[in-house]
Amino acid sequence: MLVANSRAIRSTYPAELQAVLSVEKAEESRQWISAWDGIAEGATPLYSLPGLAHELGVAEVLVKDESVRSELGSFKALGAPIALVRLILRLFPEADFDPVKMFKGAYTEELRDFTVVSATDGNHGKGLAAAARTVGCKCVIVLHANVSVEREQAIAAYGAEIVRIAGNYDESVEEAARLARENNWQVVSDTSYEGYEAIPRDVMQGYGTVAAEIVEACGGKSDGRAPFTHVFLQGGVGGLAAGISSYFWEIFGTHRPTVVVVEPKQADCLYQSAITGQPAKATGSVDSVMAGLACGETSPLAWRFLLTGADFFMTISDDDAVAAMKTLANGDARDIPIISGESGAAGLAGVAVLSGSAENWKGVGLNGNSRILVISTEGATAPQMYKVLVGESAEDVLTRQRAWPNPKAA
Repeated sequence: MLVANSRAIRSTYPAELQAVLSVEKAEESRQWISAWDGIAEGATPLYSLPGLAHELGVAEVLVKDESVRSELGSFKALGAPIALVRLILRLFPEADFDPVKMFKGAYTEELRDFTVVSATDGNHGKGLAAAARTVGCKCVIVLHANVSVEREQAIAAYGAEIVRIAGNYDESVEEAARLARENNWQVVSDTSYEGYEAIPRDVMQGYGTVAAEIVEACGGKSDGRAPFTHVFLQGGVGGLAAGISSYFWEIFGTHRPTVVVVEPKQADCLYQSAITGQPAKATGSVDSVMAGLACGETSPLAWRFLLTGADFFMTISDDDAVAAMKTLANGDARDIPIISGESGAAGLAGVAVLSGSAENWKGVGLNGNSRILVISTEGATAPQMYKVLVGESAEDVLTRQRAWPNPKAA
């Protein structure tokens, strides 16, 4: 399903939004986290897929590959670590901690009795656990019933204490808040709620690194117009979409790209928010193969940015996401194979779904001159599940990627 956001505007980036998320703060976060050995040096790849662009009938398809951001396998390596460091700076002002040194583990003795807690579908918790291990504090992660054992083990490998509940993601958020109150721990969540906005803001600010790298790879501001006409962003609670779209909005102003937000049909909280104009809850079961997007409630803070900064909201099926995973994994003589997980492929899945409806394709403004950007937000963060869904292992796809271009296929 697709809905146009009648509240979207094209203006210079509003000052009241810039006071919350800004390019300046994003660049500061980028500088700090570059000192962490938990992420790879340099920018992640931005691939052009001319074969897919020809198939879709557009000028270009660009894919930002976040699978190689770090050993964590996703863009979440940029959010939770920055939020953790900024939280510590706020809570311990008298300690005069240096954020760059914190990312190098210089204050582990001072922080050994400090504990953070968070609910997660997988990637956020893994990022927080990895960062906590580096800075030297304790980390407790609350997992809901639908998080796989494979994802649990990946988080526990970073030293986090795991707490399991029988409910869904939103209930795990409530449990994390309860544990924090009872134990005097600090919640580091990527979703906001009443009275809790500073940390989700910092998480979203960390995602600005992805947007900054994309702008740089495309040649900077150039003539002030975005080098891509459309960007398809994953939904979830809205944090990634808000963090990326706000950066582009500040940089390109009235010439910002058209923003399409994509989420599972059974976790349609942002789609419902677009209809009502207010942060809303999902109408479905929330259970989705797209584990990172299986969220039932919109983040009110993220919605502030999407209310006027996102142009369209749409839902896709689990089958659509799996088909997009296979498209990216297959590649061809013109398109490099890309490892993209269930949530990572959602943006491209949205493009594919729209291409099946001439009315929706035209309604979103897509045509032969369109330049589409999608962000593959994760790789095979659950390798066993990836192999089941795609039909080959991530290692096999990586082997073909390293051998590309294949002279025999040319």
